[in-house]
Amino acid sequence: MAAYLFCLTAEGGVPLFSRTKGDLKPLPFPVIGSLNGVHMFASNQAVSLLSTTTDDAKVVWRVFHDSLTLIMVSGDDNACDCHFNQLLNLVFQSMVLVYGQDDLIHIKNVERFKKEIKVCYHMVDTLLSHDELSTFSDVTNAVDTILAPENQVLQAFLDAFVEAADSSYGCLLVHGKVAVATRKWWTFTSTELVLLSMIVAASPKCSSRDIPVFLPHTSPTVPHRLLTYQLMKGVEVCAVCGPNPSLASLEMEVGRFWRAAYESLKAVSRLHPRNFPTNMPIDQNILGFLLVNVESHKSLCTVQPMEEDTRKTGKTMGTMRRREILRSFYKYVVGTYFPSTIEGSSEEPSQFSHKVLETYITSDTHKCYAIQSGPHQMFALFQPCHPHLRNE
Repeated sequence: MAAYLFCLTAEGGVPLFSRTKGDLKPLPFPVIGSLNGVHMFASNQAVSLLSTTTDDAKVVWRVFHDSLTLIMVSGDDNACDCHFNQLLNLVFQSMVLVYGQDDLIHIKNVERFKKEIKVCYHMVDTLLSHDELSTFSDVTNAVDTILAPENQVLQAFLDAFVEAADSSYGCLLVHGKVAVATRKWWTFTSTELVLLSMIVAASPKCSSRDIPVFLPHTSPTVPHRLLTYQLMKGVEVCAVCGPNPSLASLEMEVGRFWRAAYESLKAVSRLHPRNFPTNMPIDQNILGFLLVNVESHKSLCTVQPMEEDTRKTGKTMGTMRRREILRSFYKYVVGTYFPSTIEGSSEEPSQFSHKVLETYITSDTHKCYAIQSGPHQMFALFQPCHPHLRNE
């Protein structure tokens, strides 16, 4: 979905940067000024202007720490405002992750800030291109995981490696999804878990990295180091640590710690993009699903659950289309029927006198079904059940 994002100072409305997604013409400065002006006018009248909808678009405002105002203009997909707020919150927290909170909320030199904040553009653009991501964590506020029989074995390897890094915080990423992580890693907030996985996936591919990061909630003003090492294609081990060890010294230990785990790593990697064991049966009419645990902030998703997909080219919709439908269905249900950990949707939707446990939609090309039970929410995408598929 095409979108504009503007960042301005909250006090004076000075434009700091703008980003766009899609083939859009730049908005004239008077229009941007008007969007900020109406928000400032409302604020001066003790009115909180959060969003507004036009015939074909939605405008959302969000102020952070009375310092920065983020304005987003995008097509109206009839989703709850909580999803727009979730995106703006991730944009701001990604800026904290890369730039640090102190320099964001205490801007001393605007022109200098405009130059330095460019370091955040890549993460911001990645979030704006959310419908092109292979993961769902940006909309669910739950980190994507990969479920594999080898995970228990790999946990021991990870714990030993992270200890050698003089740290308690580490995880193993397989194509951007967490396979295993240390106990301390799971103590990060859901936003930190999502952004740490995302910054690795969004960074240029290389054998190792040493990325300074400010943890938005745990340590927003003091930077830590995110060390990453590629173990094989699509598989990376990550550790959040202090000044030591150096990237080079720990890299010398990678082979010693992970050589014996090669076959297990290869087996887990082969599960992508299915993301769960092949010996777990699934109905052949399911084109994809998203399972979210709103308490643990973990999710399991796939849009290629069947090995037969590659042999059915032309019979079923493409994976990008499946991902788009699942995302839209999730955003339609959560905040309208289901609550979640996303800010603004934690309470039961007020327009219903009962708790909604199931809902569905149907169309000529697909069906979607959602159910919630305890802390779990399942969103499934089905193809219409044709007679010839029942016998396959």
